Amino acid sequence: MGNQLGVMSTRDAQRLAEERGLDLVEITPNAVPPVCKIMDYGKFKYEESIKEKQARKSQKVQKVKEIKFHPGTDTNDFDYKLKQIRGFLGEGCKVKLTLQYRGRENAHRELGEDVINRVLAQLKDECFVEQAPKTLGRVLGALIGPPRKNGPKARAAADQAAGGGIRISVN
Repeated sequence: MGNQLGVMSTRDAQRLAEERGLDLVEITPNAVPPVCKIMDYGKFKYEESIKEKQARKSQKVQKVKEIKFHPGTDTNDFDYKLKQIRGFLGEGCKVKLTLQYRGRENAHRELGEDVINRVLAQLKDECFVEQAPKTLGRVLGALIGPPRKNGPKARAAADQAAGGGIRISVN
């Protein structure tokens, strides 16, 4: 097991696999001659499924929460929504900020843009803007996420905590 048997006819390879009670599996069909392997295919598939399950288990699923605003959102509502956003970011969720214009609010879109910009200004140190505010029809939307661990802000904070100075890396 584990050694190369060289180039042989398909019949000989199949007979050799049957003698060992294993399967003949084609690995690279486009090569000349095609490369095959003698193995227990059922066991191979089982091990692959176990590896996929482990990969899925270790994967972190990113949740997206949505907070809706309107151009006339009052200060108390605004503060409450900011508190919700901070909570979502603290849990590691992304937050989709949407602002929907209704009726005559379409005539004054700058009021809605001011609301979203005010949210982003209040959260600038606590989040990472993944999608800048943009308008799609009657909806102004932006996407923010928790601050990145390897981002420039985190790196600068780590440098300051290490006593200032400069970071030198050799490539």
